[in-house]
Amino acid sequence: MRILLTGANGQVGSELRRSLAPLGEVVAFDRAGLDLAQPDVLIARVRDVAPQAIVNAGAYTAVDKAESEPEEASAINGTAPRVLAEEARRLGAVLVHYSTDYVFDGEKGCPYTEADTPNPLSVYGRSKLEGERAVIASRCRHLTLRTSWVYGTRGRNFLLTMLKFAREGRALRVVDDQIGAPTWCREIADATTALLARPDLAAPGADGLYHLSAGGFTSWFGFARAIFDSPELVRLGIAPPALEAIPTSEYPTPARRPRSSRLDCRRLESRAGLRLAPWDEALGGAMAELYSGRV
Repeated sequence: MRILLTGANGQVGSELRRSLAPLGEVVAFDRAGLDLAQPDVLIARVRDVAPQAIVNAGAYTAVDKAESEPEEASAINGTAPRVLAEEARRLGAVLVHYSTDYVFDGEKGCPYTEADTPNPLSVYGRSKLEGERAVIASRCRHLTLRTSWVYGTRGRNFLLTMLKFAREGRALRVVDDQIGAPTWCREIADATTALLARPDLAAPGADGLYHLSAGGFTSWFGFARAIFDSPELVRLGIAPPALEAIPTSEYPTPARRPRSSRLDCRRLESRAGLRLAPWDEALGGAMAELYSGRV
C-alpha cells in the first residue's frame, strides 16, 4: 500500500510515520512540503503520489487563534479535507481524517455518540465540522475519527506545558469544570494503522464516522494532578507545583470550550474490536517514555 501522509511532523503525524510503515510505502509531507491551505498544490501532490490511502493528520489546531483567523482555519480544516476526499474518490483510495470533540457544545449529560447532532461553540469547532461534512458529502471511502484532548511527548500540548511549569516551580490554577478524555497521540496512530488493515470499515457506502478517545474521563485539573503525581517526577525529584482548581469563568479564553467532551467509543469497539487504554494508564506509558531518554 502506498500511503500519503499530511502533517507528518505534528503530534499525531510523527507517530503515524512510525506506525504506518509496516503497511507499505509512506510518502510523508510536513507543512513546508505540503501547505493544506493551497488546494491546487494539494491536488498536484495527491496525483503525483497516486496513493491507495490518504491519512490527513494535518490541521489548524490553534483553538483560540482561530477566532481571529476564521478564513485560515476554514481553509485547512474545511476546504483541504474536501479536496483530499474528492481526490480519494477519484483514485478509489481510502481517506483517514481526524476530527474533534469540539464539534459538540458539551451540554449533553452523558457521552456523545456518532449519532448526536454537533453544535460547535468556536471557530475551530465549526471548521472541523465543515471538514467532517465535506468528507461525508464526497462519498469517498473514508474513516473520520473524532478524538479528544490530544497530547504527546513532543510538540506543544498540555502535558509538556505542565511539565515545563513543574520544572520552573510555578504555581498553577487549572480549570476543573471541563470534562474529557486526554488521549495519547501514539494510541491514535496505532489504532489508525489497525483500522487501515480493516478494509470493510471504509468500504464504499459505509458510514465511516467513529469516536476514538482514551477510556474514562477527567478534568483539566485532574489531568494536571495525574501528571504531577507521576512516579517519574517523584523519581527525578521534581517537586509538583502548587495546584489550584478553578472554574472556567475564572480562566476566560477567546474560544469557548465544551463543558463535557466525553465521547462514546462503543461503536468502534463493536465494529472493529478496538478500544483505547484508560487515559491514566496511557499517561503512565507516555511519562515513562518521556523520561526514558528514547524521545
